[in-house]
Amino acid sequence: MLLYNLNFEMNITSDRLLIRELSLEDAKLVHEIHSIPEVDKYNTLGLPIDIEETKKLISTAIDDQSNKVRKQFAWIVSLKESENIIGLCGMFLIADKFKMGEIYYKLKPKYWGNGYATEIAKALVNFGFNEMKLHRIEAGTAVKNIKSLSVLEKIGMTKEGIRRKILPIRGKWVDGYQYAIVEDDVRDY
Repeated sequence: MLLYNLNFEMNITSDRLLIRELSLEDAKLVHEIHSIPEVDKYNTLGLPIDIEETKKLISTAIDDQSNKVRKQFAWIVSLKESENIIGLCGMFLIADKFKMGEIYYKLKPKYWGNGYATEIAKALVNFGFNEMKLHRIEAGTAVKNIKSLSVLEKIGMTKEGIRRKILPIRGKWVDGYQYAIVEDDVRDY
């Protein structure tokens, strides 16, 4: 049996957040988030040219929702209390044999500093270990992305090293830190 045999919508909730799978109707929201200069600062995708480019960007994740074997998840994040959209997040799955995933998250700047990124990252780690039965979950970030480094350390990930000139950001190759957590690491969430 294949590890990621899920061809249904997968939604997650946390204390304050609703994390639901992306749909094509979310293209405008994703475009807006990716078009915010502060969000783009460490974004390897670059600013999308237009909404059509954003639709192409998210269509792979949306198409994957109907695949018998899932390779990725992409979610829209909203506040439970108000249903305001605050960001997006996702997880890429790496071959069954390795039982490994990689997470990412992006928030609108007005929601920074409230613990939402940490809450999202914890929810993704729990989803990966509890639902997907992963062995290892990774995340990478630019070495200058202090806010993201802090999130990864708060959720108990271990900094495993630096990957030199790995991230293409605004026409330059920049260094990134590699973080990971494995299923038997101690977590308080």
